[in-house]
This record gives sequence, C-alpha cells and structure tokens, in this order.
Amino acid sequence: MGMFCLNMMTIALELALTNPVYEDIALKFFEHFLAIAAAMNNIADEGIKLWNEEDEFFYDVLRLPDDTHLPLKIRSLVGLIPLCAVETIEPHVLDALPRFKYHLTWFLTYRPDLTRLVSHWQLPDASERRLLALVRGHHMKQLLKRMLDPAEFLSDYGIRSLSKYHADHPYVLNVDGTAHTVRYEPAESRTELFGGNSNWRGPIWFPINYLLIESLQKFYFYYGDDFKVECPTGSGQYLTLKEVAGDLSRRLIRLFLRDEAGRRPCYGDNETLQRDPHWRDNLLFHEFFHGDTGKGLGASHQTGWTGLVASLIQQQGVYSMEDRAAISKTGHLQTAPLSYELPERR
Repeated sequence: MGMFCLNMMTIALELALTNPVYEDIALKFFEHFLAIAAAMNNIADEGIKLWNEEDEFFYDVLRLPDDTHLPLKIRSLVGLIPLCAVETIEPHVLDALPRFKYHLTWFLTYRPDLTRLVSHWQLPDASERRLLALVRGHHMKQLLKRMLDPAEFLSDYGIRSLSKYHADHPYVLNVDGTAHTVRYEPAESRTELFGGNSNWRGPIWFPINYLLIESLQKFYFYYGDDFKVECPTGSGQYLTLKEVAGDLSRRLIRLFLRDEAGRRPCYGDNETLQRDPHWRDNLLFHEFFHGDTGKGLGASHQTGWTGLVASLIQQQGVYSMEDRAAISKTGHLQTAPLSYELPERR
C-alpha cells in the first residue's frame, strides 16, 4: 500500500503540472504514505513494529484473540516488498507546485515523528531531489544482505519467494494442537492448498523480481555510485545498486538462454523442448520457476508478467550499445558490466 500511495502521488504530480486540481490529490496520497509508514512502526498504537531489530527483517504480525501479538518469523518476499515503496521527486516539479512543496516542507518541520520514519527527503549533494521510501539506508542494506545471499533468497535465476534457510529450518505455528508448517519448496507445493500452487514458498516469481529491480534503479537514481552493497553476500564484491539491478536482470534472462550444454533452464528435463528442432526455440512463459534449477512451473502462458523478460532484454541491449560507444570513445569500459540503462525520469 505504501508503493501504491507513492505511485498514485507520482501520477497526480505529473497531472498537476498541467491541471492544478491534482495537486491536492498528490498531497492526499503523500499523507497516506506517511500514515502507512507510521502504522508499520506502531500497529494500532500499541507499539508493535513490523521491523524486527534482532533479525533485521520485516515480518507479518499476528494479533491473537487475547490481544497479544506474535511475529510470524518467516523470511519471505513479504519482508522484501517494503523496498518497492520508493519514488524520487525532482526539484523542478516542486518549484512548479508550490502548494505541494509547502506542505512537504511543513511535514518535515512540524511532524518529525512521521518524517523520520521514511528515508531522507534531501541530501546536500542531491540537487534538492527528494527521496520518499519506506526503507531507510541501514534497513535497506540489511534487507539486501539477506536478499543477495545465495543461502537465502538469491538463486542463479533470480530472487526466491522464500528464503532457502527454511529448507532446514521450517517455520512451525501451533494453533489449537495443530502444527502449521511453512518450509522452502522450490517447485510445486507439497499440499493441494491453492491447487498445488507454490508461488510464495520458494519459486522465482517474475512480477516481484521485476518490481525489486525497478526499485533498486530508483534508489540508485538518488544515492548514486557511492552507495554500494556486497553482491552476492559473502563474495567480497561490492556493487552499486544499479549494478545489482543489472545482475538480477541477467539472472532472470538466463532462465531462457541456452547454457554451455545447449539446454535452457526453463525447459528442465523435458527433452522434446530441449532438443527437438520443432520445439526448442518456441519459448514458454511459465507462471513461476524452480528456485534452484530454473525449471518452468505452473501455467505456461504467463506473458502478462513473465513476458516482462522482454523489457529486461531490451534494457540490457541498450546498455551494451552504450558500453560499445564508451569503449570506442575512451578505449576502455568505464562502468561495471552488470548494470543496465536507467529509465528516463522527469
């Protein structure tokens, strides 16, 4: 919902540049965003937070009939989704919308209890560009530390929907003598619940991966080259957020590319699709993919979200052309090979 509010605010700001009536709508969604940030840090005014200081991760919280609260310590995409609530506001937009700018400044001055819950509004070297995000710099680094850990979320083919940690450490919730278990299931579910669909229990799911990549781009647009994280975690290699986004893109694209043996990960052990010349080049867009092998699973016609790979391929191609132009001009590559083009932003 924080992401939704920022998306609606951004749309309203764009419309307000030519129709002032949308300025108040943008302000409404900005205030809702702050309220959501407050709720995440103080559920029902009872001091309950979704952020767990001990594990440095976001967890769902279950409220029980006796008014006690139980954090559901499951490391899943649920804990990474707050990264998706991020937008930047350009200075020329604020200058063109003085009413919105006034209220933004008012909140910064008179409601520090709310504004301190979100990322910095402005850094001295950011040319007055504002950043609105649910996740602050330290929290973001801690989330990315888990997200980019091959022993947790990072697969060779993207971000898993559930940490691999839960393969050996399943989460068990006992309710009225019944044990409810969540474990890492990289392929189809072991139960018939939801028709055997296991999107959120381990496989790689394209839409959330795409949103995470887009969010890293937006964070990079604000923080620039000085903000780096270890990727993969434990490798000793530090990348900018732009480079991390590029690395994740390449992992997702790899699902559909032939490896050294001429096999596409998405086809798994289907020899007809792997070898038959009449089938091997007819790619399918599966609903989700095996968290370890990349094999396509579920429905095979999900061009609505898995088709987003086309956008990633396009971005990689544009970036490659820019690399070649830079090499021909300077004689060497000045930027890291894992990154890709940032979308043009107003």
